Formats: sequence, structure tokens, C-alpha cells
Amino acid sequence: MAGTAADEFDYVIVGSGAAGSVLAGRLTEDPGVTVCVLEAGPPDRHPFIHVPAGFIKMLFNPSYTWQFKTEPTERTGGRGIATTQGRTIGGSSSINGMVYNRGQTADFDNWAQRGNRGWGFSDVLPYFKRTEQRIGGAESDYHGREGKVPVTDMDWIHPVNEAFIEGAAGMGMPKHPDYNGGTQAGVGYFQRAIYKGYRRSAARMFMLPARARGNLDIRTDARASAILLEGKRAVGVRYVNDRDRKTVREVRARREVIVSAGTANTARLLQISGIGPGAVLAGIGVPVQHELAGVGENFRDHYAVRLVARAKNVRTMNEMARGLGLVGQIARWAVGKPSILTLSPSNVHWFCHSSGMMDNPDLQGVFTPASYKAGFVGLLDDFPGMTVGVWQHRPESTGYVRARSTDVFVDPIIQPNYLAHATDRQVLVGGLRLAQKLLRTPELAPYFDRMDMPVADELADDEWLDYAAKWGSTCYHLIGTARMGPASDPTTVVDDQLRVHGMQGLRVVDASIMPNMVSANTYASTMMIAEKASDMIRGRAPLAAEMV
Repeated sequence: MAGTAADEFDYVIVGSGAAGSVLAGRLTEDPGVTVCVLEAGPPDRHPFIHVPAGFIKMLFNPSYTWQFKTEPTERTGGRGIATTQGRTIGGSSSINGMVYNRGQTADFDNWAQRGNRGWGFSDVLPYFKRTEQRIGGAESDYHGREGKVPVTDMDWIHPVNEAFIEGAAGMGMPKHPDYNGGTQAGVGYFQRAIYKGYRRSAARMFMLPARARGNLDIRTDARASAILLEGKRAVGVRYVNDRDRKTVREVRARREVIVSAGTANTARLLQISGIGPGAVLAGIGVPVQHELAGVGENFRDHYAVRLVARAKNVRTMNEMARGLGLVGQIARWAVGKPSILTLSPSNVHWFCHSSGMMDNPDLQGVFTPASYKAGFVGLLDDFPGMTVGVWQHRPESTGYVRARSTDVFVDPIIQPNYLAHATDRQVLVGGLRLAQKLLRTPELAPYFDRMDMPVADELADDEWLDYAAKWGSTCYHLIGTARMGPASDPTTVVDDQLRVHGMQGLRVVDASIMPNMVSANTYASTMMIAEKASDMIRGRAPLAAEMV
């Protein structure tokens, strides 16, 4: 059905995740501007969204998540891997691990070197700072104190975490309290988007408060099914009710349609709207409205593998999360004391180089005093334990996302091609060997009982890769399917203003525009991208680059 006058807005944003929420909050700061946000999922009222430990409950809840799965390959042992994404107000910022991690200076300088003007680290740092409300920590030119997203330090100190950090330091890793500062290498506690015991999603910090301005319309259960085009101009979005799967409406955009649907859904929506590689569109019976070879290509994700040891002489999170132990933790949370309910799934970080050198890390590792059930992310096991995980920062393996059907209730094909590149395999094996050593330091020995996964003390390279194929999993860091770069590069989809090449009134603003993977979790960078995009869309001069 055609849109009515009441269904016309200046901007229509598809998706209310980290990027969409930031955009909605910023664009509605201009009183003369109207914005409509379409979110496929329901409101974010479920209490487990807001209590950090509820992460694991929400991850498996299909009412609030896209239960996507990757295509199986030999390198994943023939497994398809669940790569859940948020499908509620706040998107993945409402169900993620809450880690705040920017990446390395070189990541963004590389973006600029690929022809993306204004995307070097000195250019993007002001936007990272504008988002951030750093609470605690030393004063630093790298941090913002007045942003909307509170970023806090770990306040739950556990002897096994402390022993792990001391052991890593004994192996030569510097203790590093601020990996978001000038350097990344080292070991310490993660910074988190958690404040006073609650998750602080992008929606809660940016978008939902903006409703009071009166120029923001948020529509839930609104699954986008097509971008409406008039020639080479985007003029609106068609969407279907996510609950009844029948009611179809259209909303018109006077200025721009902004796709912030997340890396998998953004690629799919462009393709089913007729924007993408001709062969892909032909395969699903969609007429080509705008040939663009890069849509859905250049897809990357972090592939993590974990090692688990059984613990002794200490209470780990496994015991604290059961019976009277859990009652006590709930009581502590209720009165504002440190509790396992207020934790991100990963407690400790370690960033280093797979060859042992400490500058320009190519590995990210995590540690938690808990054991998790084999094959499940974040699901606590029955025995006391400790877990160390590791992944390659900047994977070379690339894959694709392709619509399987024009039916938006049919999941897209998601193929990351994990570990297809030889460098990825080499770096990961180096990381796994290092992770095993980190579990066997003298400092951790009083709490180390025995290895549980893997059991063997010595593994050859091919055995490590077999282990990774059997037990590795996604980090949920999907990027690259609408890659940013000059139009002369056929692999790119948007220019450095995030406008879709060859189109008018259409931008992409989410992690899909990342030219390459950042050396980090992707949440912080996605909010930065939206902050910067909001100035572009509003016609504002970019924030001045900073000398750091």
C-alpha cells in the first residue's frame, strides 16, 4: 500500500541497533527534522536485556534475536555455526557482550589509505570520544567524559582473574589498564558499557530519550522487505508486520533512506531491493535496479577458539551461578555490590603478537573464571573451571552474504569462509599454543586442576586446526558486506560519505561499511561510524582531527 502523509519523514532508518540508535538520537537533535526508525523486533522490555548476566538467556531467545547460522565448511568440521544478532530495540547492543574496545590506530589509518578521506585514526578519535562517557580511569586525550554511553572498569575482582593477569605478566605481557589508549598490547580487565549494574545499550542512551523531542517515530515488529526506488533514487521503505507476517506498509523518506540493519540484513535488503551483483539477483528472481558487484561480498568475522581447564581450591562462577550461591549474587546486585550478574561474558583481555612480539598485536584473547558447555557460547558448565579464548585480530579470509529468497522470513546465506586463508590458520595456531601456556603459569597453578579442552598437553599444528574446526565459533563481529571505498574499486558499495555508489538518497551506516576488520570487538567502532555519519547527513563540518 502507498504511504500516507502521516507516513512521510525526512529520514527513514532501517534498524535500531548500535548505528541506528545513535543516528536517531543525533538527527532528531534538529527540531525541524522528522525521523522514522523501523525495527524488525519487539521493544526492549525484557528484564534479561538490561541485567548484564541476562546475555546468555537472550542469546538463545528467537523472539529477540536473528537466529542466523553460517554455511558449513571443512574448516568448521562441517558445522554450521550460530551467529546470532540482536532483533529488538537496540539491536545487538541489547544482547551483546558489552565490551568497549576500539582497536588499533593502524586499523583506521588503513581505511584512509584505501581512499576513504576523513577516516584515519586522528579523524575518527573525536567521534569515539563524543560517544563515550568514561567513568573512572586516568585522564587521557584518548577518552571522552561527556558522551552518552557510560564506559566503566571491572569492579568484580576474583583471585583467578588476578592470578591469570600476574601469570601473563610473568610471561612478558605488560599489565595494561587502558587498551583503548595510545597502545593496545598487554593484559588487564575489559572496559564495559555497564553502569550501576545495568547494560547501557545504544538505544537506551541515544534513541529512546529522543522520543521526548516529538520528531521521532519508532516502529517495532516492522521487518523491512524492500527499499522503494524511483529510478536511481531511494524514496522509502516497504515493511511487513513481523508478528502476523501479512500486514504490509510503506513509509516515505523526503531526504534519505539510511540502512543500518546490520551486516547480514543490510546486504540482504539491498539485494532483494534490486541493488547488488546481477548474478545474485537473478538467482532469487529480482530484477536489477542497480548493478553493484560488492553488495554482500567482502564479508569477514572473527573466529574464536577456547580452551577450558578445571579449577580447584576456589569458587568460580559455575558455583556462584547455582542454588544459594546465585541467591547471594542476586542479593549483592540488588544492593549495588559487585556481583556476577553485572559482568560481561569476558572479564580479562590479552592482546599480543602470535610470534611473541608485543607491538602491533595480531591476537585478541579473553579469560573468565568459569567453564562453559562444549559447543555453547556463554552457557555455564557443571564443574568449576576457567576458560581462555583467542582469535586472530584481522582475518584475511573473506566470504559473502546472499539473499536466499525474496521472502524476508527466509534467512540469508551467510558464508564467512573461516580459516580459508593460510595466514589465519598460522596465526590462530600460534594463539592457541600461547593460550595453553597462559593456563599453565606458576601464578595460576594453585587454581589449575587439569585441562578439560583439549585434554592433550602437546598438539601438532594439524591437530590444533582439527580442534579449532570442531570447537571454534563466531565472535558475532560481522563486517564488510557494503564496503566503503572509491567507486573505482569494484569491491566497494559506499563512498567515504557512506552514500551508495550510483544512487541518490541512500546511505548505509553500520558495520557492513568497514573496509577491513578492526583489531577489536566491533560495537565501539559501529557507534563511532554512526556519530560521524550523523554529521555528514546533517551537513555539519567534521569534528577537528586530533593529534595524538
